[in-house]
This record gives sequence, C-alpha cells and structure tokens, in this order.
Amino acid sequence: MRAVNTPLKGFLILMILCLATIVSKAQQAKIGQTEITKWQDGKNGALSITYDDGSINQFKYALPIMERLKLPATFFVITGGIPESKYHGKFIGRSVKTIIKESATIPTNEHNFLERCSAGGYLGYKGTISYVTKAASLYDEAKTREEGIKVMDELYRKVRNGEFQPGYQPCDEVLQEDGLTWEDLKNYGGRGYEIASHSITHASMPGLDSVNIQYELEKSKEEIRDKMGARYTFSAEVPYGYENERVMKIAYKIYPALRNRMPEPWLKEIDRASKQTPGSTNKDYIQWQRGATTKTPLSLMQSWVDTAVAKNNIWLVLVIHGVDNLGYEALQHTMLDEYFQYIKVNQKELWIATFGDVTRYMREREHSKVEHEKKDDKILITLTQSLDKIMYDLPLTLKTYVPADWKKAWVWQGKRMQRVDAAKDEKGSYVLYQAYPNGIALSLSGKEN
Repeated sequence: MRAVNTPLKGFLILMILCLATIVSKAQQAKIGQTEITKWQDGKNGALSITYDDGSINQFKYALPIMERLKLPATFFVITGGIPESKYHGKFIGRSVKTIIKESATIPTNEHNFLERCSAGGYLGYKGTISYVTKAASLYDEAKTREEGIKVMDELYRKVRNGEFQPGYQPCDEVLQEDGLTWEDLKNYGGRGYEIASHSITHASMPGLDSVNIQYELEKSKEEIRDKMGARYTFSAEVPYGYENERVMKIAYKIYPALRNRMPEPWLKEIDRASKQTPGSTNKDYIQWQRGATTKTPLSLMQSWVDTAVAKNNIWLVLVIHGVDNLGYEALQHTMLDEYFQYIKVNQKELWIATFGDVTRYMREREHSKVEHEKKDDKILITLTQSLDKIMYDLPLTLKTYVPADWKKAWVWQGKRMQRVDAAKDEKGSYVLYQAYPNGIALSLSGKEN
C-alpha cells in the first residue's frame, strides 16, 4: 500500500478537525433553549405505589414502612365501609320484591340481566353478593356471557326457595376495612398520601346498569370530597380492574384519572394481567402496571424497578392488595420493607410519586408550551398550558441551556425564587428547575441580583 505523503496527511488531519468542530457546534444548544423534562426533576422514570381496597393492615403495617422511607403512595379506598360515611350500598330501581316475583316466570336474559344483577346484593338476604360478583365477571366476557346469565337464574331460584339467611352481608373487601376512619384518612392525606376512590361497595360494575354504576362512583366521589376535600377526587380505580367499555365511558365522566385505563394518545398501557414487557414504542410514555402476588419472587419485583430505571419512558405502577394475611394475595410487611428499601435506593433515577401526581405531570407536559428569549444578561421563559389550572397545578421541570460561564442560576417566577447549580451534557451547560405552567414569566440570571 502506498504511503500518504506528509503534506497531504497534514491536510487530511486538518479537515477532520474542522469537520469535528462543525459537528460539535451543530450539536451545541442555543442559549435559552428550553425543554420540559419527561419526568419531574429530570429523572429517568416514574414509579407509583398503589393499594386497593383500604384494608386496615395496609395502614397498620405497610404505611409506617413508607413513612420511615419517605415514600408516597395512593390508597384506593371503599368509601361505604368507613364509619360516618353518608352513602352506603343500595339498589336504585324497581321494588326487589317485584323483580324476585318476575324471576319465577321470566328467565334471566340479555334484557333483564343488568337489572337483576344490580339488585342481587340487595334482595334482603346474606350471601347473595358472591353470586353477583361471579355473574358480572362471566357476563363481562362475550364467550362466558350465557354462564353469567345462568348464575343469576340460580341466585334468584335460591332466593325464592328460601335458601339464604335474611339480612345484608357486604363483600369481604368492605369487612377488611374494619377499624379505618375518616379521621385517619384525613391525617394520612395531610402527610402526603393520596386517598382515592374504589367505589362505595367494591361493586362488580360490568353487571350493573348505568344508574347503579353512577351511584357507586358519583356518591363515592362526593363522600371523599365532603370528608377530604376536592383535591382527593382526582383518581379512582373501578373494582377488580375492569376495563369494560360501558363502565369506562361512565367512569371517565366522573374521575379525571382511572387506574383501569387512560386512553391518552401519547400513552401506551400494559395492564397488570399482561405478560408483555415494555419495548419500543412511538408514544412518549408507557404505563406498566405490575401486581405482586404471594407467589411473586422478590427478585422479579426488583427487576420491574430495574427496567424502569434502564428506560426513560416507563411509569411503573405497583398494585398491592392484602397485607399480613388480610386481603387478596396478602404480602408480608417484612417483604414489603425489603422491597421498598430497594425502591428507595433507586430514587436518584426514579421519580416516586402518587398516581394522581404522575398523571398530572404527564398531562401538563403534553399540553404545555414553552417559549424563551434572551434579554441582556437574563433568559426569559414563558410556560403555559391549556388544562384546568385549578386541577392541574403541579410544577413541571424545565431544562434550560445557559452560558458556559454560569456556575449557578437564580430563577424567579413571581415571588418564587430558586437557586440551582449548572450542569453539562453533550449540548452545553444547562440548569434544571421547577416552573408552574400558569403563564407567569420566569427570569433566569447567572447573578443573584
């Protein structure tokens, strides 16, 4: 191979250096260039710890662990089972005696199933709710709908034959709340935990007609608003994790955020029953729900956290039910302690927040507009969003590129001031800071005055 002569070699090296400089300059961000980070504080992912049913052991054994580790969480509580609640389970419709009498001559069918299932728990006998729950679950699936109809016929036949004891008996989930009070919940809310709705009675809503679905959800929301305040009426979980389209359409109109389903164009959902793991997507975010059971190894649960850390678009939503032998798939608090410590160790990379706050942040980011201009030695930023400013009031994290000689930045928004350290990436020097998307301009300066 022929050697390259020295002058030509020097020229090639010079050209390479020039090209590298051009590429480097092209990669440099302009002073004032600003973006809204995907997650609060510029973290790599988000994680929400959620509890269903509001069993007393969640608050007795799991909450103290989270308090010690300073971890937030969302509790979806069944409002009708808490003492001093105004609204309790009931059937809205015709006389149940009339419905029972008709069932002797008219079999259950597609036209009367929802009425009979809605009334099933309030026929005046103990033990009927388990039939309602089973029938609703079967009816939710087209392939098992006829089986659900048969279960309803069986229930009414047994009622007519006097095979149940008189009275009313709620489902187990309601009974497991025994000991929980609204005073307790207000106290927990004041300490940063999100208290949210799980309906009045833990009803199996695919088996309810529209008016009874609305009662379960609307009155639960009203109860929480009256006892806790409007802030706690943002999130809900329809019991059993149902995604029934008819139920969802009603629930969407009542609660801004449902853990069951969030049909946002920028969000991919993987529910807790899915075996799918997060992969590539053209959407900004992935909500990845995982529900540990008594058979789930701790190592697998930890791997969920690892995955959220490794990606940059995952919102890991953990679903917990029972604790210490009370409730569905009850997990031991000693295991939860170890798991929560593992989550805490990863807090530098994960934004750990309530279900409601993560929802607010994502929506605000997707509906916000940020503009910048350089004026003298300051950078002026305007952040606006198109959502309800009362409901969506969470600060967003902004990343603004600043002059290379800025070691710190003083950020003013109205009367709020933040002093933040500058950092560097491949595009230049930048600062991360919190901004409210309320249209009040922000001013960034490299000097205190």
